[in-house]
Amino acid sequence: MKILLLEDDYLYKVSIKEFLQELDFIVDDFENGDEALDAVFTNSYDLLLLDIRVPGMDGFTLVETIRKENLNTPIIILTSLTDITNLSRGYDLGCNDYIRKPFDLIELKFRIEQLIKNSCFKTLDDIIKIPPNYKFDVKKNILYKDDIEIDLSFKESELVSFLIQNRGFFVSIETLHERIWENKEISYSDIRMCIKRIREKTCKDFIKTKRFVGYKIDK
Repeated sequence: MKILLLEDDYLYKVSIKEFLQELDFIVDDFENGDEALDAVFTNSYDLLLLDIRVPGMDGFTLVETIRKENLNTPIIILTSLTDITNLSRGYDLGCNDYIRKPFDLIELKFRIEQLIKNSCFKTLDDIIKIPPNYKFDVKKNILYKDDIEIDLSFKESELVSFLIQNRGFFVSIETLHERIWENKEISYSDIRMCIKRIREKTCKDFIKTKRFVGYKIDK
């Protein structure tokens, strides 16, 4: 997943970028709004993190310009502004969320995770192709390899479906516990065993793991 970060405070920029890279995101960082705008139209981003008060084009104008060009990339505004008029302006222009400075980086992670669930990976396709030779029927919750159905249990299908909805993004085991098992009394070792069974029916790299971060299926 590729993120554009616009932040002119050097310490904030470095700490945010390093934190996101630890979560396996690709991050392009900018201090100037004009340069960030050029990058938006040159590259393809899954998420924009924009400070408001920056050199060149300010964050509000940047949001307005992007939305006028019918780009629907999700946007989170990073700001120390607390006035309701400023907050309302951002939403009116088309941002998806705010996070107020100073903030904990874990809060940023949760905001990004929620925004991705709501916005980034929605699809109108019934069939999702997964490299190298898998595909998933969204409506039927059926996984295929080379057009042959893979026999998954109900929970295994739910887990695969959820990871495919969030493909390219690591999902924590806590989130899987909450969303797939609805916080029921089940140990994390049981969740890991479910993932192990899916790998045995597919391949070991079908679901990727990053220690202390989570699990993902590649985009």
